[in-house]
Amino acid sequence: MQVFKSLDDLRDYLEAKLMDAFLDGLMEGMEIAFSPVGSVILPGFKDNIKGYNARYLFTAGPKVATSAIFSNGGLDVQGKAISDWDTRVSFSTPAALRQFLLSKDQDILDSILKNEVEVDGNLAMIYKFGYISRNLLGRLGIKQG
Repeated sequence: MQVFKSLDDLRDYLEAKLMDAFLDGLMEGMEIAFSPVGSVILPGFKDNIKGYNARYLFTAGPKVATSAIFSNGGLDVQGKAISDWDTRVSFSTPAALRQFLLSKDQDILDSILKNEVEVDGNLAMIYKFGYISRNLLGRLGIKQG
């Protein structure tokens, strides 16, 4: 069992664990949407990634990492960091990731200006990923902002 020296250490540890699981869950939901089952439930959704090949790495601090690999009309999600990413999105802390994911207006440029996130690679790919995410939420009837 891990020993914590302060309440802040415990909070930071739990937030990192929760955000890692939350990010993995979001990505796995997207992975299902692009699977053969998802094609039946969400007809036409897979068209969003037809011919799209991209490798994303999302991190938040040293303990949160999830990768999303789009290729051949599918999505493979890995709950770990990949080294050969096309675009990397690095949130400064799990708290910054939480604030971004749960905000009404997910504005990556605002997060960059606040020094809460760094983007390495093609910024347009982040907007493509955001479009795919919002499109999925809309099709599932999940209200945004």
